[in-house]
Amino acid sequence: MQLNPQRIKVSIGRTLLRLMPLILMGALTLTTFWLVQKNTPPESSMLERVRLHEPDYIIKDGTLSALNEQGNTKYRILGNKVTHYDDDASIDIDAPRMRLFQPDKPPVTVKSDTGHLDGDLTTLELIDNASIFRPAQAATATEPATLRMLASSSYYKVLINDDIVETDRPIRLEQGMSIMHSSDGGTFNNIQQSMTLSGQVKGRIERAPRSSQ
Repeated sequence: MQLNPQRIKVSIGRTLLRLMPLILMGALTLTTFWLVQKNTPPESSMLERVRLHEPDYIIKDGTLSALNEQGNTKYRILGNKVTHYDDDASIDIDAPRMRLFQPDKPPVTVKSDTGHLDGDLTTLELIDNASIFRPAQAATATEPATLRMLASSSYYKVLINDDIVETDRPIRLEQGMSIMHSSDGGTFNNIQQSMTLSGQVKGRIERAPRSSQ
């Protein structure tokens, strides 16, 4: 029996046409796999890019200050130890002390055992033995006299841009000879230098000496 070369060529051509989609899909799959492998960094390199919450520098007796629009000091934060973290730019502070300044008013000091400053420098958390202290001030041409004030709590949050210090923890407030206790915290407004207590408030209010009025 003799084979017809023309029929064999036609049969092979038809077979190749039927297999062409599979051949193209296979070539595309291999090409895609090669590109993925080429552009995927080794696992060790990916791990190196992940920022860990670890200190990138530590300063002893550190100070952070900010100026207002007039070029005067708006606040100053001091700490026995300042630890900065690279991943979120936040700062842990040992024994933080923050001075808040207002024109023609006595500077207010807030402090605690430990503190945490967020990476945006907008919120300072004061933890354990936290307090707000405002010294007494004699009357001036523009401001009335103020009594010494000490507000103690276990926690305060300083909203730096708003000049507000607040807490939802109990507060012991001493102002002159008066002593007040608040069950649900309160808010200190540094612009007005006034304290507002929340929740149940108990204590005693003593009349201010005539010299302080």
